[in-house]
Amino acid sequence: MTSISPAVVSHAPQASTSSPDLDLERKHSRRSEEWLVAQPLDAKYEGRHRYDPVAEWTEEEEKKVKRKIDIRVMSWMCLAFFCLQLDRGNISYALADGMLADLKVDTNTYNNGQTIFYCSFLFAELPSQMAVKYLGPERWLPVIMTCWSIVALCQAFMVNKAGFFVTRCLLGLFEGGFIPGAILFLSYFYTRKEMAIRLAAFWGTLNIANIVGACIGAGLTSMRGIHGRPGWSWLFLVEGAVTAVIGITTAFYLPGSPTQTKGYLRGKAGWFNEREEVIMVNRILRDDPSKGRTHFRSPIGLQDIKAGLLDPSMTLLYWIGLISYIPTGTVGAYLTLTIKELGFSTLKTNLMSAPAAAMTIILMSLVSWYSDKINSRALVALLGASWQIAPFIAVNFTEPTWDRWGRYVLGLVCVGYPYWHPILVSWVSENSNSVKGRACSTAFYNIFVQMGNIVASQIYRADDKPLYRRGNKILVVIVFVTLISFVAQRWILMRMNAKKEEAWSKLSTEEQEDYIVNGPDIGNKRIDFRFAY
Repeated sequence: MTSISPAVVSHAPQASTSSPDLDLERKHSRRSEEWLVAQPLDAKYEGRHRYDPVAEWTEEEEKKVKRKIDIRVMSWMCLAFFCLQLDRGNISYALADGMLADLKVDTNTYNNGQTIFYCSFLFAELPSQMAVKYLGPERWLPVIMTCWSIVALCQAFMVNKAGFFVTRCLLGLFEGGFIPGAILFLSYFYTRKEMAIRLAAFWGTLNIANIVGACIGAGLTSMRGIHGRPGWSWLFLVEGAVTAVIGITTAFYLPGSPTQTKGYLRGKAGWFNEREEVIMVNRILRDDPSKGRTHFRSPIGLQDIKAGLLDPSMTLLYWIGLISYIPTGTVGAYLTLTIKELGFSTLKTNLMSAPAAAMTIILMSLVSWYSDKINSRALVALLGASWQIAPFIAVNFTEPTWDRWGRYVLGLVCVGYPYWHPILVSWVSENSNSVKGRACSTAFYNIFVQMGNIVASQIYRADDKPLYRRGNKILVVIVFVTLISFVAQRWILMRMNAKKEEAWSKLSTEEQEDYIVNGPDIGNKRIDFRFAY
Protein backbone atom coordinates (compact mmCIF):
# COMPACT_ATOMS: atom_id res chain seq x y z
CA MET A 1 0.00 0.00 0.00
CA THR A 2 1.30 3.43 -0.90
CA SER A 3 2.12 5.38 2.22
CA ILE A 4 4.09 8.13 3.83
CA SER A 5 5.28 8.93 7.30
CA PRO A 6 3.76 11.68 9.43
CA ALA A 7 5.23 15.18 9.75
CA VAL A 8 7.81 15.36 12.45
CA VAL A 9 9.20 18.84 12.67
CA SER A 10 8.63 22.46 13.42
CA HIS A 11 9.20 24.64 10.39
CA ALA A 12 10.22 27.75 12.27
CA PRO A 13 13.87 27.95 13.27
CA GLN A 14 14.63 31.20 15.06
CA ALA A 15 17.08 33.85 13.99
CA SER A 16 20.01 33.11 16.27
CA THR A 17 22.33 30.39 15.00
CA SER A 18 23.28 29.32 18.51
CA SER A 19 19.92 29.45 20.28
CA PRO A 20 18.37 26.45 22.05
CA ASP A 21 15.30 26.92 19.83
CA LEU A 22 17.39 26.36 16.69
CA ASP A 23 19.04 23.31 18.26
CA LEU A 24 15.54 21.95 18.94
CA GLU A 25 14.56 22.67 15.33
CA ARG A 26 17.60 20.88 13.96
CA LYS A 27 16.95 17.91 16.20
CA HIS A 28 13.44 17.53 14.79
CA SER A 29 14.18 18.46 11.15
CA ARG A 30 14.28 14.93 9.76
CA ARG A 31 12.10 14.59 6.67
CA SER A 32 9.55 11.90 6.03
CA GLU A 33 11.62 10.08 3.39
CA GLU A 34 14.28 9.30 6.02
CA TRP A 35 11.91 6.99 7.87
CA LEU A 36 10.02 3.80 7.18
CA VAL A 37 7.00 4.08 4.90
CA ALA A 38 4.11 3.39 7.20
CA GLN A 39 1.16 5.79 7.07
CA PRO A 40 -1.24 5.05 4.16
CA LEU A 41 -2.33 7.67 1.63
CA ASP A 42 -6.05 8.27 1.32
CA ALA A 43 -7.45 5.97 -1.37
CA LYS A 44 -9.06 8.99 -3.08
CA TYR A 45 -6.08 11.33 -2.75
CA GLU A 46 -5.78 13.06 -6.11
CA GLY A 47 -1.99 12.83 -6.31
CA ARG A 48 -1.73 9.19 -5.24
CA HIS A 49 -0.66 7.99 -8.69
CA ARG A 50 2.28 10.45 -8.67
CA TYR A 51 3.56 9.57 -5.20
CA ASP A 52 7.11 8.20 -5.25
CA PRO A 53 9.01 7.99 -1.92
CA VAL A 54 12.37 7.73 -3.71
CA ALA A 55 11.76 10.44 -6.33
CA GLU A 56 14.56 12.95 -6.75
CA TRP A 57 14.80 16.20 -8.67
CA THR A 58 17.15 19.12 -9.07
CA GLU A 59 16.72 22.54 -7.53
CA GLU A 60 16.36 24.02 -11.00
CA GLU A 61 13.53 21.62 -11.84
CA GLU A 62 11.68 22.61 -8.68
CA LYS A 63 12.15 26.31 -9.39
CA LYS A 64 10.73 25.79 -12.88
CA VAL A 65 7.67 24.05 -11.46
CA LYS A 66 7.13 26.81 -8.90
CA ARG A 67 7.37 29.45 -11.62
CA LYS A 68 4.65 27.67 -13.61
CA ILE A 69 2.46 27.46 -10.51
CA ASP A 70 3.03 31.15 -9.78
CA ILE A 71 2.08 32.13 -13.32
CA ARG A 72 -0.87 29.78 -13.85
CA VAL A 73 -2.38 29.43 -10.36
CA MET A 74 -1.16 32.21 -8.09
CA SER A 75 -1.67 34.98 -10.63
CA TRP A 76 -5.28 33.96 -11.28
CA MET A 77 -6.11 33.76 -7.58
CA CYS A 78 -4.65 37.24 -7.20
CA LEU A 79 -6.86 38.43 -10.06
CA ALA A 80 -9.92 36.94 -8.37
CA PHE A 81 -8.98 38.62 -5.09
CA PHE A 82 -8.46 41.87 -6.99
CA CYS A 83 -12.09 41.63 -8.11
CA LEU A 84 -13.27 40.95 -4.56
CA GLN A 85 -11.51 44.02 -3.20
CA LEU A 86 -12.69 46.14 -6.12
CA ASP A 87 -16.32 45.25 -5.33
CA ARG A 88 -15.84 45.41 -1.58
CA GLY A 89 -13.82 48.63 -1.45
CA ASN A 90 -15.58 50.77 -4.04
CA ILE A 91 -18.04 51.89 -1.37
CA SER A 92 -15.36 54.38 -0.23
CA TYR A 93 -15.25 56.06 -3.63
CA ALA A 94 -19.04 56.09 -3.76
CA LEU A 95 -19.03 57.98 -0.45
CA ALA A 96 -16.79 60.66 -1.93
CA ASP A 97 -19.33 61.09 -4.74
CA GLY A 98 -22.14 61.85 -2.31
CA MET A 99 -23.85 58.45 -2.19
CA LEU A 100 -25.11 59.00 1.38
CA ALA A 101 -26.82 62.24 0.40
CA ASP A 102 -28.35 60.62 -2.70
CA LEU A 103 -29.77 57.80 -0.57
CA LYS A 104 -30.83 60.31 2.13
CA VAL A 105 -28.91 58.52 4.92
CA ASP A 106 -26.23 59.61 7.41
CA THR A 107 -22.86 58.21 8.55
CA ASN A 108 -24.50 56.11 11.28
CA THR A 109 -26.54 54.35 8.60
CA TYR A 110 -23.30 53.81 6.67
CA ASN A 111 -21.74 52.30 9.81
CA ASN A 112 -24.73 49.99 10.23
CA GLY A 113 -24.53 48.95 6.59
CA GLN A 114 -20.87 48.06 7.03
CA THR A 115 -21.75 46.12 10.18
CA ILE A 116 -24.34 44.15 8.22
CA PHE A 117 -21.74 43.47 5.52
CA TYR A 118 -19.12 42.19 7.97
CA CYS A 119 -21.66 40.10 9.93
CA SER A 120 -22.74 38.44 6.69
CA PHE A 121 -19.11 38.06 5.63
CA LEU A 122 -18.08 36.24 8.80
CA PHE A 123 -21.29 34.17 8.89
CA ALA A 124 -20.42 32.80 5.44
CA GLU A 125 -16.80 31.88 6.26
CA LEU A 126 -17.22 28.44 7.81
CA PRO A 127 -20.20 27.17 5.74
CA SER A 128 -18.39 28.26 2.60
CA GLN A 129 -15.21 26.49 3.72
CA MET A 130 -17.25 23.32 4.23
CA ALA A 131 -18.64 23.75 0.72
CA VAL A 132 -15.11 24.20 -0.65
CA LYS A 133 -14.00 20.95 0.97
CA TYR A 134 -17.08 19.08 -0.26
CA LEU A 135 -17.41 20.45 -3.82
CA GLY A 136 -13.82 21.50 -4.47
CA PRO A 137 -12.43 25.06 -4.84
CA GLU A 138 -12.55 24.88 -8.63
CA ARG A 139 -16.36 24.54 -8.45
CA TRP A 140 -17.30 26.65 -5.44
CA LEU A 141 -15.10 29.72 -5.88
CA PRO A 142 -16.44 30.60 -9.37
CA VAL A 143 -20.01 30.24 -8.09
CA ILE A 144 -19.60 32.73 -5.27
CA MET A 145 -17.60 35.09 -7.50
CA THR A 146 -20.40 35.23 -10.05
CA CYS A 147 -23.01 35.68 -7.33
CA TRP A 148 -21.26 38.58 -5.62
CA SER A 149 -20.63 40.25 -8.99
CA ILE A 150 -24.38 40.28 -9.65
CA VAL A 151 -25.03 41.84 -6.24
CA ALA A 152 -22.23 44.37 -6.76
CA LEU A 153 -23.76 45.34 -10.08
CA CYS A 154 -27.23 45.69 -8.52
CA GLN A 155 -25.88 48.29 -6.08
CA ALA A 156 -26.06 50.70 -9.01
CA PHE A 157 -29.83 50.74 -8.63
CA MET A 158 -30.05 51.50 -4.88
CA VAL A 159 -32.48 54.30 -4.04
CA ASN A 160 -32.89 54.12 -0.24
CA LYS A 161 -31.60 52.71 3.04
CA ALA A 162 -33.33 49.36 2.57
CA GLY A 163 -31.59 48.73 -0.72
CA PHE A 164 -28.27 49.70 0.84
CA PHE A 165 -28.73 47.24 3.70
CA VAL A 166 -29.91 44.36 1.48
CA THR A 167 -27.04 44.66 -1.00
CA ARG A 168 -24.44 44.94 1.80
CA CYS A 169 -25.86 41.78 3.37
CA LEU A 170 -25.83 39.75 0.14
CA LEU A 171 -22.40 41.02 -0.86
CA GLY A 172 -20.98 39.87 2.47
CA LEU A 173 -22.62 36.45 2.22
CA PHE A 174 -21.15 35.71 -1.20
CA GLU A 175 -17.72 37.26 -0.64
CA GLY A 176 -17.22 35.79 2.82
CA GLY A 177 -16.02 32.35 1.82
CA PHE A 178 -13.57 33.36 -0.88
CA ILE A 179 -10.45 34.16 1.16
CA PRO A 180 -10.22 30.97 3.29
CA GLY A 181 -11.19 28.89 0.25
CA ALA A 182 -8.48 30.50 -1.87
CA ILE A 183 -5.86 29.97 0.86
CA LEU A 184 -6.80 26.31 1.16
CA PHE A 185 -6.59 25.93 -2.62
CA LEU A 186 -3.11 27.52 -2.72
CA SER A 187 -1.91 25.20 0.07
CA TYR A 188 -2.36 22.28 -2.36
CA PHE A 189 0.39 23.76 -4.54
CA TYR A 190 2.85 25.34 -2.09
CA THR A 191 4.87 24.21 0.91
CA ARG A 192 4.34 25.87 4.27
CA LYS A 193 7.55 27.88 4.01
CA GLU A 194 6.52 29.20 0.59
CA MET A 195 3.07 30.35 1.70
CA ALA A 196 4.01 33.50 3.63
CA ILE A 197 5.55 35.34 0.70
CA ARG A 198 2.76 34.13 -1.65
CA LEU A 199 0.15 35.37 0.79
CA ALA A 200 1.98 38.69 0.88
CA ALA A 201 1.52 38.84 -2.91
CA PHE A 202 -2.10 37.77 -2.44
CA TRP A 203 -2.85 40.60 -0.01
CA GLY A 204 -0.67 42.90 -2.02
CA THR A 205 -3.32 42.48 -4.70
CA LEU A 206 -5.81 43.96 -2.24
CA ASN A 207 -3.81 47.15 -2.08
CA ILE A 208 -3.20 47.18 -5.83
CA ALA A 209 -6.98 47.00 -6.16
CA ASN A 210 -7.25 49.99 -3.84
CA ILE A 211 -4.83 51.98 -6.00
CA VAL A 212 -6.46 50.98 -9.28
CA GLY A 213 -9.89 51.35 -7.69
CA ALA A 214 -9.09 54.91 -6.67
CA CYS A 215 -8.18 55.79 -10.25
CA ILE A 216 -11.21 53.99 -11.69
CA GLY A 217 -13.40 55.55 -9.03
CA ALA A 218 -12.14 59.00 -9.92
CA GLY A 219 -13.02 58.39 -13.56
CA LEU A 220 -16.37 56.66 -13.22
CA THR A 221 -17.78 58.96 -10.54
CA SER A 222 -17.11 61.87 -12.92
CA MET A 223 -19.85 60.35 -15.11
CA ARG A 224 -22.51 61.77 -12.77
CA GLY A 225 -25.49 62.96 -14.77
CA ILE A 226 -25.03 60.65 -17.77
CA HIS A 227 -28.44 59.04 -18.45
CA GLY A 228 -29.58 60.68 -15.24
CA ARG A 229 -27.51 58.43 -13.01
CA PRO A 230 -25.12 59.46 -10.21
CA GLY A 231 -21.42 58.73 -10.67
CA TRP A 232 -21.35 56.08 -7.94
CA SER A 233 -24.05 54.16 -9.84
CA TRP A 234 -21.75 53.86 -12.87
CA LEU A 235 -18.95 52.77 -10.55
CA PHE A 236 -20.94 49.81 -9.20
CA LEU A 237 -22.34 48.95 -12.62
CA VAL A 238 -19.02 48.77 -14.48
CA GLU A 239 -16.95 47.07 -11.76
CA GLY A 240 -19.68 44.51 -11.06
CA ALA A 241 -19.85 43.61 -14.76
CA VAL A 242 -16.07 43.13 -14.95
CA THR A 243 -16.14 40.74 -11.98
CA ALA A 244 -19.00 38.78 -13.56
CA VAL A 245 -16.90 38.12 -16.67
CA ILE A 246 -13.89 37.00 -14.61
CA GLY A 247 -16.05 34.87 -12.30
CA ILE A 248 -17.56 32.96 -15.22
CA THR A 249 -14.12 32.53 -16.80
CA THR A 250 -12.79 31.17 -13.49
CA ALA A 251 -15.27 28.29 -13.72
CA PHE A 252 -13.42 27.05 -16.80
CA TYR A 253 -9.93 27.99 -15.67
CA LEU A 254 -9.29 26.67 -12.14
CA PRO A 255 -7.93 23.10 -12.00
CA GLY A 256 -9.18 20.48 -9.55
CA SER A 257 -5.70 19.70 -8.18
CA PRO A 258 -2.02 19.77 -9.19
CA THR A 259 -2.59 16.54 -11.16
CA GLN A 260 -5.98 17.50 -12.66
CA THR A 261 -5.21 20.39 -14.98
CA LYS A 262 -6.67 19.17 -18.28
CA GLY A 263 -9.73 20.97 -19.62
CA TYR A 264 -11.30 23.83 -21.57
CA LEU A 265 -9.05 26.85 -20.99
CA ARG A 266 -6.18 24.71 -19.70
CA GLY A 267 -5.70 22.61 -22.83
CA LYS A 268 -6.08 18.89 -23.53
CA ALA A 269 -2.57 18.13 -22.26
CA GLY A 270 -2.98 20.17 -19.08
CA TRP A 271 -0.44 22.53 -17.53
CA PHE A 272 2.12 20.03 -16.26
CA ASN A 273 3.80 16.94 -17.66
CA GLU A 274 4.20 13.71 -15.68
CA ARG A 275 7.64 14.65 -14.36
CA GLU A 276 6.39 18.01 -13.09
CA GLU A 277 3.40 16.38 -11.41
CA VAL A 278 5.73 13.95 -9.61
CA ILE A 279 7.78 16.89 -8.34
CA MET A 280 4.70 18.83 -7.24
CA VAL A 281 3.09 15.96 -5.38
CA ASN A 282 6.18 14.66 -3.61
CA ARG A 283 7.61 17.99 -2.53
CA ILE A 284 4.25 18.85 -0.94
CA LEU A 285 3.97 15.48 0.82
CA ARG A 286 7.52 15.68 2.14
CA ASP A 287 6.76 19.10 3.56
CA ASP A 288 3.40 18.07 5.03
CA PRO A 289 2.57 14.34 4.80
CA SER A 290 -0.91 14.97 6.28
CA LYS A 291 -1.99 16.36 2.90
CA GLY A 292 -1.81 12.84 1.48
CA ARG A 293 -4.01 11.32 4.16
CA THR A 294 -7.14 13.11 3.01
CA HIS A 295 -8.42 13.90 -0.48
CA PHE A 296 -9.24 17.45 -1.49
CA ARG A 297 -13.01 16.94 -1.28
CA SER A 298 -13.02 15.15 2.05
CA PRO A 299 -15.86 16.82 4.02
CA ILE A 300 -15.28 18.67 7.29
CA GLY A 301 -17.08 17.19 10.30
CA LEU A 302 -18.32 18.73 13.55
CA GLN A 303 -15.33 17.26 15.39
CA ASP A 304 -12.97 19.07 13.01
CA ILE A 305 -14.81 22.34 13.61
CA LYS A 306 -14.70 21.90 17.37
CA ALA A 307 -11.00 21.03 17.32
CA GLY A 308 -10.18 24.09 15.19
CA LEU A 309 -12.14 26.47 17.41
CA LEU A 310 -10.79 25.17 20.72
CA ASP A 311 -7.17 24.61 19.69
CA PRO A 312 -5.15 26.27 22.52
CA SER A 313 -2.31 27.13 20.15
CA MET A 314 -4.72 29.21 18.06
CA THR A 315 -6.75 31.00 20.76
CA LEU A 316 -4.53 34.06 21.07
CA LEU A 317 -3.99 34.20 17.29
CA TYR A 318 -7.76 34.43 16.88
CA TRP A 319 -7.77 37.22 19.48
CA ILE A 320 -5.01 39.07 17.61
CA GLY A 321 -6.99 38.68 14.38
CA LEU A 322 -9.98 40.20 16.17
CA ILE A 323 -8.30 43.34 17.52
CA SER A 324 -5.12 44.11 15.59
CA TYR A 325 -6.69 45.54 12.41
CA ILE A 326 -9.32 47.65 14.17
CA PRO A 327 -7.27 50.88 14.31
CA THR A 328 -6.36 51.00 10.62
CA GLY A 329 -9.75 49.62 9.62
CA THR A 330 -11.51 52.42 11.47
CA VAL A 331 -9.42 55.23 9.99
CA GLY A 332 -9.31 53.58 6.56
CA ALA A 333 -13.09 53.35 6.26
CA TYR A 334 -13.34 57.11 6.74
CA LEU A 335 -10.24 58.11 4.78
CA THR A 336 -12.09 59.38 1.69
CA LEU A 337 -14.68 61.20 3.81
CA THR A 338 -11.91 62.77 5.88
CA ILE A 339 -10.02 63.91 2.78
CA LYS A 340 -13.23 65.31 1.28
CA GLU A 341 -13.93 67.23 4.50
CA LEU A 342 -10.45 68.81 4.23
CA GLY A 343 -11.79 70.65 1.18
CA PHE A 344 -10.58 68.53 -1.74
CA SER A 345 -12.73 67.75 -4.78
CA THR A 346 -14.25 64.30 -5.42
CA LEU A 347 -11.68 63.58 -8.15
CA LYS A 348 -8.73 64.59 -5.95
CA THR A 349 -10.17 62.77 -2.94
CA ASN A 350 -10.32 59.44 -4.74
CA LEU A 351 -6.84 59.84 -6.20
CA MET A 352 -5.35 60.97 -2.88
CA SER A 353 -6.44 57.74 -1.18
CA ALA A 354 -4.16 55.68 -3.46
CA PRO A 355 -0.78 56.44 -1.78
CA ALA A 356 -1.90 54.70 1.42
CA ALA A 357 -2.39 51.46 -0.51
CA ALA A 358 1.01 51.85 -2.18
CA MET A 359 2.66 52.32 1.21
CA THR A 360 0.94 49.19 2.52
CA ILE A 361 2.15 47.10 -0.43
CA ILE A 362 5.77 48.12 0.10
CA LEU A 363 5.78 47.77 3.89
CA MET A 364 3.79 44.52 3.89
CA SER A 365 6.15 42.97 1.34
CA LEU A 366 9.15 43.95 3.47
CA VAL A 367 7.85 42.45 6.72
CA SER A 368 6.63 39.28 4.96
CA TRP A 369 9.99 38.85 3.24
CA TYR A 370 11.85 39.43 6.50
CA SER A 371 9.58 36.97 8.33
CA ASP A 372 10.48 34.28 5.79
CA LYS A 373 14.16 35.23 5.82
CA ILE A 374 14.63 34.80 9.57
CA ASN A 375 11.78 32.26 9.93
CA SER A 376 10.12 34.25 12.68
CA ARG A 377 6.45 35.15 12.99
CA ALA A 378 5.72 36.84 16.33
CA LEU A 379 8.73 39.17 16.46
CA VAL A 380 8.33 40.41 12.89
CA ALA A 381 4.58 40.93 13.31
CA LEU A 382 5.33 42.76 16.56
CA LEU A 383 7.74 45.00 14.66
CA GLY A 384 5.02 45.76 12.12
CA ALA A 385 2.44 46.49 14.80
CA SER A 386 4.82 48.92 16.51
CA TRP A 387 4.42 51.18 13.46
CA GLN A 388 0.98 52.16 14.76
CA ILE A 389 2.14 53.66 18.06
CA ALA A 390 3.25 57.12 16.93
CA PRO A 391 0.55 57.97 14.34
CA PHE A 392 -2.37 56.82 16.49
CA ILE A 393 -1.11 58.79 19.49
CA ALA A 394 -0.60 61.83 17.24
CA VAL A 395 -4.11 61.63 15.76
CA ASN A 396 -5.51 62.23 19.27
CA PHE A 397 -3.99 65.71 19.24
CA THR A 398 -5.15 66.91 15.83
CA GLU A 399 -6.94 70.26 15.67
CA PRO A 400 -9.14 71.81 12.97
CA THR A 401 -6.59 74.61 12.66
CA TRP A 402 -3.85 72.21 11.53
CA ASP A 403 -2.67 72.50 7.95
CA ARG A 404 -4.84 70.21 5.84
CA TRP A 405 -1.83 68.61 4.18
CA GLY A 406 -0.41 67.72 7.59
CA ARG A 407 -3.68 66.05 8.58
CA TYR A 408 -3.76 64.24 5.23
CA VAL A 409 -0.22 62.86 5.69
CA LEU A 410 -1.06 61.71 9.22
CA GLY A 411 -4.07 59.83 7.84
CA LEU A 412 -1.87 58.16 5.23
CA VAL A 413 0.62 57.00 7.87
CA CYS A 414 -2.24 55.53 9.93
CA VAL A 415 -3.63 53.57 6.99
CA GLY A 416 -0.46 52.81 4.99
CA TYR A 417 1.28 50.41 7.37
CA PRO A 418 3.25 47.10 7.52
CA TYR A 419 0.19 44.87 7.11
CA TRP A 420 1.07 41.69 9.01
CA HIS A 421 -2.03 39.75 7.97
CA PRO A 422 -0.15 37.46 5.50
CA ILE A 423 2.28 36.52 8.27
CA LEU A 424 -0.55 35.59 10.62
CA VAL A 425 -2.47 33.58 8.02
CA SER A 426 0.69 31.65 7.17
CA TRP A 427 1.33 31.22 10.90
CA VAL A 428 -2.14 29.77 11.45
CA SER A 429 -1.73 27.47 8.45
CA GLU A 430 1.67 26.01 9.37
CA ASN A 431 0.74 25.46 13.01
CA SER A 432 -2.40 23.49 12.06
CA ASN A 433 -0.42 20.46 10.74
CA SER A 434 -3.41 18.82 9.02
CA VAL A 435 -5.57 19.61 5.99
CA LYS A 436 -8.92 19.70 7.81
CA GLY A 437 -7.38 21.50 10.77
CA ARG A 438 -5.94 24.06 8.37
CA ALA A 439 -9.30 24.54 6.67
CA CYS A 440 -11.08 25.13 9.98
CA SER A 441 -8.44 27.25 11.71
CA THR A 442 -8.01 29.49 8.65
CA ALA A 443 -11.77 29.99 8.47
CA PHE A 444 -12.01 30.76 12.20
CA TYR A 445 -9.12 33.21 12.00
CA ASN A 446 -10.85 35.06 9.17
CA ILE A 447 -14.12 35.02 11.11
CA PHE A 448 -12.42 36.80 14.00
CA VAL A 449 -10.85 39.29 11.59
CA GLN A 450 -14.32 40.12 10.24
CA MET A 451 -15.62 40.47 13.80
CA GLY A 452 -12.88 43.04 14.28
CA ASN A 453 -14.10 44.84 11.16
CA ILE A 454 -17.56 44.99 12.72
CA VAL A 455 -16.10 46.65 15.80
CA ALA A 456 -14.09 49.02 13.60
CA SER A 457 -17.22 50.11 11.73
CA GLN A 458 -18.81 51.33 14.98
CA ILE A 459 -15.96 53.22 16.67
CA TYR A 460 -16.36 56.52 14.82
CA ARG A 461 -19.85 57.82 15.63
CA ALA A 462 -21.73 60.89 14.42
CA ASP A 463 -21.80 62.46 17.91
CA ASP A 464 -17.98 62.26 18.03
CA LYS A 465 -17.42 64.28 14.83
CA PRO A 466 -15.36 65.87 13.41
CA LEU A 467 -12.16 64.86 15.25
CA TYR A 468 -13.47 61.63 16.85
CA ARG A 469 -11.63 62.17 20.13
CA ARG A 470 -13.40 59.35 21.94
CA GLY A 471 -12.88 56.89 19.09
CA ASN A 472 -9.19 57.71 18.70
CA LYS A 473 -8.52 57.11 22.40
CA ILE A 474 -10.03 53.63 22.01
CA LEU A 475 -7.78 52.97 19.02
CA VAL A 476 -4.63 53.82 20.99
CA VAL A 477 -5.61 51.35 23.71
CA ILE A 478 -6.17 48.64 21.08
CA VAL A 479 -2.71 49.29 19.57
CA PHE A 480 -1.00 48.58 22.89
CA VAL A 481 -3.18 45.55 23.64
CA THR A 482 -2.14 44.14 20.24
CA LEU A 483 1.55 44.53 21.06
CA ILE A 484 1.11 42.74 24.39
CA SER A 485 -0.84 39.97 22.67
CA PHE A 486 1.97 39.22 20.21
CA VAL A 487 4.46 38.90 23.07
CA ALA A 488 2.06 36.62 24.97
CA GLN A 489 1.43 34.38 21.93
CA ARG A 490 5.16 33.88 21.41
CA TRP A 491 5.63 33.00 25.08
CA ILE A 492 2.70 30.54 25.04
CA LEU A 493 4.01 28.67 21.98
CA MET A 494 7.52 28.52 23.45
CA ARG A 495 6.05 26.99 26.62
CA MET A 496 4.02 24.46 24.60
CA ASN A 497 7.13 23.47 22.63
CA ALA A 498 9.10 23.07 25.86
CA LYS A 499 6.47 20.71 27.26
CA LYS A 500 6.50 18.68 24.05
CA GLU A 501 10.29 18.51 24.18
CA GLU A 502 10.19 17.35 27.79
CA ALA A 503 7.81 14.51 26.87
CA TRP A 504 9.87 13.70 23.78
CA SER A 505 13.15 13.52 25.67
CA LYS A 506 11.72 10.89 28.02
CA LEU A 507 11.40 8.45 25.10
CA SER A 508 14.26 6.24 24.10
CA THR A 509 15.73 6.52 20.59
CA GLU A 510 13.81 3.42 19.53
CA GLU A 511 10.57 4.77 20.99
CA GLN A 512 11.08 8.10 19.24
CA GLU A 513 11.58 6.42 15.88
CA ASP A 514 8.54 4.22 16.44
CA TYR A 515 6.43 7.26 17.38
CA ILE A 516 7.50 9.17 14.27
CA VAL A 517 6.39 6.28 12.08
CA ASN A 518 3.45 4.79 13.97
CA GLY A 519 2.31 7.58 16.30
CA PRO A 520 -1.29 8.87 16.25
CA ASP A 521 -2.43 11.15 13.44
CA ILE A 522 -3.50 14.03 15.72
CA GLY A 523 -2.05 17.02 13.90
CA ASN A 524 -0.30 19.62 16.04
CA LYS A 525 -0.97 17.66 19.22
CA ARG A 526 1.75 15.17 18.35
CA ILE A 527 4.68 15.48 20.76
CA ASP A 528 7.16 15.49 17.86
CA PHE A 529 5.52 18.56 16.27
CA ARG A 530 6.93 21.99 17.12
CA PHE A 531 4.94 25.19 16.80
CA ALA A 532 6.27 28.04 14.70
CA TYR A 533 6.54 31.35 16.47
